[in-house]
Amino acid sequence: MLQKFLPAVVCFLMGVAAYAQKDTTEVTVRVITEKNKKKVIVDADGNVYQKTVRRKNVTTSWLGGLDLGFANFVDNTAYGSAGTEAVAPGSTADWFDLKNGKSVNVNLWILSQKVNLVSHTVNLKYALGLELNNYRYKSPIRYNESAPYVRWDNTAGRTYSKNKLAADYVTFPLMLNFDFGKNTGNSFKYKKGSDVVFSYGKARQWGFSAGISAGYLYSSRNKTITSDEGKEKLKDNFSLRPWKLAYVAEINLGYISLYGSYAAKSMFKNGLDMTPYTVGIRF
Repeated sequence: MLQKFLPAVVCFLMGVAAYAQKDTTEVTVRVITEKNKKKVIVDADGNVYQKTVRRKNVTTSWLGGLDLGFANFVDNTAYGSAGTEAVAPGSTADWFDLKNGKSVNVNLWILSQKVNLVSHTVNLKYALGLELNNYRYKSPIRYNESAPYVRWDNTAGRTYSKNKLAADYVTFPLMLNFDFGKNTGNSFKYKKGSDVVFSYGKARQWGFSAGISAGYLYSSRNKTITSDEGKEKLKDNFSLRPWKLAYVAEINLGYISLYGSYAAKSMFKNGLDMTPYTVGIRF
């Protein structure tokens, strides 16, 4: 009986001996996963193996932008002309002097996208948002629902603590973007005999953008607070243009940007030639 199984036993022992003679290497790895689901493998000697991540050709941001700035206008009105007298009789440039520190522009960006055109250096940027402009006047002027649209308020004893024209637009900017920032990617440090220490750095934008924007006037109102009337609000378009076309630009400085806009035409249809512009900080 033993003779029958002896060849099989010998072959098994030879196989074990041959396997035992082979070199074996044991490698311990650790897999680290961050919130962005990027994985990094580190072996026992501290060697880092990182998966290369390609930058997206289209990036989308929802509710990801806020602008805070100042609103003003360039006044080229021909005061005393028939057209101006029909809209604001007796008016002068002093009527429309602004409180610059309180005339503000706020932009809320609902959706913005960036499309790669050339090596992520030249991009197309566009967005959809709300442009809110408040023009705070020094003088006691009032707006009307029909012509003449602006009048001087000479009511005896009345004083103003607030007098503003608000013009709000749904706006769509389209810009060509030049991004000279580098994608920092992931950076890691390894300390032998201790845990792996790592940090992840996102790409920062350094560059500028320029283009145009189209806005539709969805709300406008004259709000006043006086000594005798209290708070009053009159909603109307006051002969403002329903569409606003403007030249826009921004300078990217990493975490924040500087922005500006300059309208192509006066914000009023006729009579008053006031070209609005804005400057501020984009977060």
